Amino acid sequence: MKQWIAIAGSAALMTLSAPAGAWVNGSVPELLATPLVRQALDQDPAVLEARRTLAASGHGAAALRAGAHEWTTRATLQSRRYGAGGRSNEWEAGLERAFRIGGKAKLDGDIGDVEIGIAKAQVGEALHESARTLADLWMDVVASRRLKDVITEQRGFAQDSLKAVESRRKAGDASVLEVNLATTDLIEVDRQLNAATTAEAKAQAKLRARFPLITELPQPIADPLPLETPQAQWLERILAESDPIRVAEGLAKKAALTADRLRADRTPDPTVGVFVASEARRSERIYGVSVSIPLAGTYRNERMLQALQEAEAARTRLDGKRREVEMEVTETYIDAMGSYERWRLTSQGLTATQNSARLTQRAYSLGEVDLQGLLLARKQALDATIAAEQARVEALRAQSRLMIDAHLVWDLEED
Repeated sequence: MKQWIAIAGSAALMTLSAPAGAWVNGSVPELLATPLVRQALDQDPAVLEARRTLAASGHGAAALRAGAHEWTTRATLQSRRYGAGGRSNEWEAGLERAFRIGGKAKLDGDIGDVEIGIAKAQVGEALHESARTLADLWMDVVASRRLKDVITEQRGFAQDSLKAVESRRKAGDASVLEVNLATTDLIEVDRQLNAATTAEAKAQAKLRARFPLITELPQPIADPLPLETPQAQWLERILAESDPIRVAEGLAKKAALTADRLRADRTPDPTVGVFVASEARRSERIYGVSVSIPLAGTYRNERMLQALQEAEAARTRLDGKRREVEMEVTETYIDAMGSYERWRLTSQGLTATQNSARLTQRAYSLGEVDLQGLLLARKQALDATIAAEQARVEALRAQSRLMIDAHLVWDLEED
């Protein structure tokens, strides 16, 4: 398990809480506690639906074990008229039932057990998808909050620029055009701030609409750490924990069992009964046993052949699902690596760009640079800051996706 420590300590877990300290760097702050997250996930409609389906599958399995054959009662009343005269009122009563033979009862029980297993895997998949959605919505809130903070800081710079221009204008060192440019710049920053505030409100509204229990506000996030666990190990772990693959495996197994069941059904189930009758003016009492067996025909054979082809199709779908998961893991891993590298590159020059903007702001106040130079320096600093924050969030998002897919957080490995 130690092989995962490096990535588990990454900032991807700034939005997550881990199930065991062995997976997570202890310095990582826990912003979303596992008990709260689990409660939120358990109340998600998709998870509730999956749990109801699991409960239904239990009843379905019980029905399969019991079988569809039921006891049937029959009664016959008749009146016999004799040629020599007279009449005899006669009756017959019977009780009969079909019985599964050829191992059909065991096959039905196995199919029921597989259906329960499929439903359990679907519960795990619902929790997994809900956890993905929660992490994405949480990261949207984090990203929008960080963007608003960055633009709020830029608004302060824009206000300082306008004050400096107005001061220089009063001193006769700046033109009306420069005042207008600084005013326009402040208005543009206000527009961006309004858009960022709206985006943050929308992100929070979406999060709380889907997960009403998640009311905590995002805290400052740390820098992401590089992925040190090889891609092959991520792939092995995620394939082993993949609920979609478990569902596909269950469906393939069910299809194979269904084919076996229909093969066995080529031998029809006999119906066995007992009966009693009264005839000849109640002078005769008849007791007997009845057996009826359907004569198998083309229908049963064709249904078996259909089931065999469906079993092959299910095995093919299982192979396709494995490839699909492998493709998703590879894509997510590459995204995590690429976004981390983009964040690292943008961060290298970010401090210098921001310092340059501050120095240019001061230089403009002293009359050492013109307004165009100041606005250009500020734009470069803003673009660099936004790029760095976007790369940071995308790195966290991709790394958290890996952790969720590997079931290393929020006790997902227990489902």
